[in-house]
Parts: sequence; C-alpha cells; structure tokens
Amino acid sequence: MSGLDLTGKVALITGGTRGLGRAMALGFARAGADVIVSSRKPEACEATAAEITGLGRRAAALPCNVGRWDEVGALAEAAWAAFGRLDVLVNNAGLSPVAPSSVETSEALFDKVVAVNFKGAFRLTALVGARMAAGAGGSIINVSSIGALKPSPWIAPYAGAKAALNAMSIALAQEFAPRVRVNVISPGGFLTDIAGEWATEAEARRSTALNRWGDPDEIVGTALYLASDASSYTTGANIRVDGGSFWDRKTGVDP
Repeated sequence: MSGLDLTGKVALITGGTRGLGRAMALGFARAGADVIVSSRKPEACEATAAEITGLGRRAAALPCNVGRWDEVGALAEAAWAAFGRLDVLVNNAGLSPVAPSSVETSEALFDKVVAVNFKGAFRLTALVGARMAAGAGGSIINVSSIGALKPSPWIAPYAGAKAALNAMSIALAQEFAPRVRVNVISPGGFLTDIAGEWATEAEARRSTALNRWGDPDEIVGTALYLASDASSYTTGANIRVDGGSFWDRKTGVDP
C-alpha cells in the first residue's frame, strides 16, 4: 500500500533496540525512513543502527534514560541535529516490573515506573511535538499497554502510568493539532524477551481470542499506519493490538 511509504521521513524511536521497538525501527527502515534509535545502552543502540544502515537507510544511535528529565531534553536536541528534522516520534521505552502486592511496592520502584512510562514520554512529546507543530508537522505514536485498559493487581503502578500516557496523548493531540497527530498503540502480549515474566505459554493461549501471543513484527503494520500519511485523518486514537485479549473464553463474548 503506497500510503505506508515513509521515504524521506526521519523517525526517532525510544526503547528501539529490542522487542517491539527494534521491530518498529527495522520496519520503518524497510518502509524508507531514516531512523534514530535510542535506549539506555550505547552498544545496543549502535548495533540496531548498524542493522538499519545495512538496509540502506541512514541511522543514528542516541543513548538516553527517558526517566531522566534532562536526558530527554538532550535527546530531543541531538535527534533534531542528527538529520535536521523529525517527522515521526515513537515513545516506546517502557518498564513493566511485577510487584508482589501494592503494599510491598517500594517508593523507588513506583517512581521509576512512572518516570519511564509516563514522565519521559510526556517531556519528549512536549519538546518534539511543539517543534513539529511550529514546522512541517509530524506524527507521534505513544506505545501504551492493554494493561491500562485491563489492569491487574500486580501491575497497578505500570497500569496507572500507561493510563496517564493514554490521557496525555488525547490532551497533546489537541494542543499540537492540526499539524501534529498524536496516537496510541496498546499492545497485548507479545513474544519479547520479557514476556516470560507475565504468563506461561498455556496462560498466553487462554488469554486471547486468537489463542496466542504476537510476534514483535506484528506491531509494525499498525505503527506504519500511524506514522504514515495513510492515517492523515487519525489523531487522539488508541488502537489495541492484542489478539483480542478482552475475549471471554468461557462465553465467547467480547465485551
């Protein structure tokens, strides 16, 4: 589909060195984009950037801990300087630890979860979105979680932070309109390197209408849609990519 072409566009993807972030980075490059990859580990950023250049696209590796306000500001400046423009921002960096209970959740863990999943995305969206709005416009994609829509007791801080991300996205979609579109992807279970902490294989099969969890590459189509001109009339949306995780396997009804 020609509308999914990203030729001539520059994308910044946080958490772009593994799992869904890496899949999107490589998928965007295959669609013609130049890609700036960011994560906490410099060597991981360099490795993914090398994969992107191997696909014939330009790439930059910009390490950043998005939970730190000052580092996010530096990332925004460095990303803009790398290629002189930004057309797409994907806030994908996240942290999803499982706590034994709400009472046993430490203040340090709570603050870290909120900082990575909400504070950093807010700051980067604000900085990049304002600059996009003053220029040629762009598309911002915030990667949330089905956990914000279907919270469980052991992920309460994470679910709350992602719910805040969802609300923020609607607010900033209005603030930066009409030149900037801000949308959300809410992934369900995917077979990434941290998926084993969430459910057994049998539990994963029972938890979705499609009777399985997703492959990271299955996030790319939705991300390309939101990044590209194919979604030119879409903003403030939240798209579930979860295999039907609200499905009730006993009744066969999707509420």
